[in-house]
Amino acid sequence: MSTSPQTIAKSMSCLRPLDAEGLKELGEKGKANPQSIVTLKAKTVCEGQFRMQTYVRDLEPMLIDEPPHLLGENNAPNPSEAVLATLGACLAVGVHANATAQGVSLSKLELELEGDINVTAVWGTGDLDEAKTLGFSAVRVKIDAEGDGSKEQIDEIISHANVWSPVANTLRNNVEIEVVPA
Repeated sequence: MSTSPQTIAKSMSCLRPLDAEGLKELGEKGKANPQSIVTLKAKTVCEGQFRMQTYVRDLEPMLIDEPPHLLGENNAPNPSEAVLATLGACLAVGVHANATAQGVSLSKLELELEGDINVTAVWGTGDLDEAKTLGFSAVRVKIDAEGDGSKEQIDEIISHANVWSPVANTLRNNVEIEVVPA
């Protein structure tokens, strides 16, 4: 009977490790092609009410819904909660990758996220004051990470991952969005 990587990681008290050599190769590829852009794709299909299935690559669809107080069936995170989840996942990927690149093994990596959002516009059917700030007005992330590096080293890894997070930077920067009928 073989032992799974998760079992090995737990017995060693560290997170399941990344492929450090593969990570290094990805980094070198990025350095060799600094202007490279990839296009990511997703398709969202409304099943009715606010239940949405989003398809990415050949993976099982991701369910998005709204809670009952927003007229949904509470089957899944709502779109704004999914943004927080995506931000948390992206930051965690960055922290784990940078820890690996620095030879730090993490034994704990947990992120708590919360965001303030004004929902009174009700998707354009409620208070439509054009002075209203739509979307998140503030997002707070607490990262609890432990490993075999010093606290200072882990704090620097977290800071560095924040600076280079694609999702965090998408939220920080103005992004051109084009929405057109098919």
